[in-house]
Amino acid sequence: MQHVTTSNNPSQREKKETQNLSATKRFYIVVAVSLPSPLAAEKKGEKAVRMGKNGKKRSHQQNRRDRAYYLEEEEQEYPAVPPTESPGAEEEQEDENPEIEKESQDDLSVSSSDVPSKFSLYQQSVQSPKGDISYLQKFFLMYVGGRVPLHFQEDFCGTALLSTEWLRNDTRRTAIGLDLDVEALDWCMENNANKVGADVSSRIFLFHGNVLQPLKAKLVNAATQNLMQNITLGDSEDGSPDHKLMKDFQFPARDIVCAFNYSCCCLHTRQELVSYFKHALIALNKKGGIFVMDLYGGTSAEQELRMQRRFPNFTYVWEQAEFDIIKRKTRISLHFNLHKPQRKIRHAFSYSWRLWSLPEIKDCLEEAGFQSVHFWIRHMPDSEEIKSTYGLTAGRDIKYEEVTSFQQQDSWNAYIVGVA
Repeated sequence: MQHVTTSNNPSQREKKETQNLSATKRFYIVVAVSLPSPLAAEKKGEKAVRMGKNGKKRSHQQNRRDRAYYLEEEEQEYPAVPPTESPGAEEEQEDENPEIEKESQDDLSVSSSDVPSKFSLYQQSVQSPKGDISYLQKFFLMYVGGRVPLHFQEDFCGTALLSTEWLRNDTRRTAIGLDLDVEALDWCMENNANKVGADVSSRIFLFHGNVLQPLKAKLVNAATQNLMQNITLGDSEDGSPDHKLMKDFQFPARDIVCAFNYSCCCLHTRQELVSYFKHALIALNKKGGIFVMDLYGGTSAEQELRMQRRFPNFTYVWEQAEFDIIKRKTRISLHFNLHKPQRKIRHAFSYSWRLWSLPEIKDCLEEAGFQSVHFWIRHMPDSEEIKSTYGLTAGRDIKYEEVTSFQQQDSWNAYIVGVA
């Protein structure tokens, strides 16, 4: 009864209600402080991550065209028709939005291990090694013949996908790869070479160096102890097995040397081009060999151009930002829009190219000493028709044909074969 009497006392009841009200107020205050605002939560979900050091200031943003970066965004498809503004306009708008840039550096919800390598994406979207090798064998049998081609050299090899594929079907085959990108070469040893066979490491040599000075290129897979059959190793200048140069090896003369993915466009002067062709000729077998390169062209190749290919897990974008008709120079960027996770890798690869003409290539090959030059051209669908395609379907059924004349088209691809 004492409890009832106490609860009915007015003064004590008012005091107790006041205390309860204060506690209630304190509770709501705590809740109000601890609950995040919807706007903050939304911003947190929109944060992005890009490669490089965090906290880069605006003064450093102008250099990002030279490196790849990730940008998290809502999944979207590129328009089938390029925007009317110049391709560089989007980049300028991005540079002018430092808030998004700053937030993008704080989101670590998706680790780099969840994002596929740019080299893997490149191989899936750009390269067709089996088709290239099929044509290489065909060209060799047509213009040389008399033996089976076994020894192969891939210049500008990147991840050396073509070289590793070359080794797959015949244990007698050997391959040499040469490239300036040591990261791509290391990636090849870890991801491509190991998938072909246990003996591949004894039949492939990858060198880091300039195609204009191939003998100075350094061996990348120097840890390999089993040297290729019929290869001897001389004494290098420093005597260190970890710094072997190409000149320290006596390789079998190559049956085929190639430079694919339009890599000869990286050479901007006629002097450089002729010099490179001479190095390729020296590497070939004196009993007969071929040098093969590829080239693209057409009226659409001499203007700003943006095309895309959709794959199951990503969208590949080719962007030609400009074309100087006097210097015949252009700037190419390759972008990848990932679907899962939703990431955008802009400028994964960027190139400054001189778009050579077919007659220029022919003249330089002949000046370098090749006996004959042959053109194999494939007419491609108009650029308006292939601005948005799925996979490698565009022009897949169109075969290359040997030609001595060819009327200009909107778009074409060519193999150029120099016979030693």
